[in-house]
Amino acid sequence: MTFALHPQLINDCIPIGDLPLCRVLLAPDKRFAWFILVPKRATIREAYELNAADQLTLMRESAAFGRAIMTAFDGDKLNIGALGNMVPQLHIHHIVRHKGDAAWPGAVWGCPGASAYSDADLAVIKKQVAAMALPEFIPAPTH
Repeated sequence: MTFALHPQLINDCIPIGDLPLCRVLLAPDKRFAWFILVPKRATIREAYELNAADQLTLMRESAAFGRAIMTAFDGDKLNIGALGNMVPQLHIHHIVRHKGDAAWPGAVWGCPGASAYSDADLAVIKKQVAAMALPEFIPAPTH
């Protein structure tokens, strides 16, 4: 089988680029620097289902990406989570939090008042991510 994003991720997220193992997506709420890493492996629902090399790569990519977005978006706290209750495909949320943000100190899930990205906002965030010190990152093509 070949890798394909779950339809809910396709519908709900904005493609940002790729790391060697993971597709990088952006959650469509500009109140938070909220990214999602999806290992490009077919039928994987849980991290333990990855082979040992992919597990290590996932941890390294997650840590490097987390460090880079905390610097790029000047965060106070990094929230990382993999729930998968609604979307069974393994995907790991990386959310830069700021004291006093719209959901602080609670979770971002279900926080009312989501704000969509404009084309200009999206261009800025894509530029910020592309400028991060991640040499293996390949930006998604722009349409």
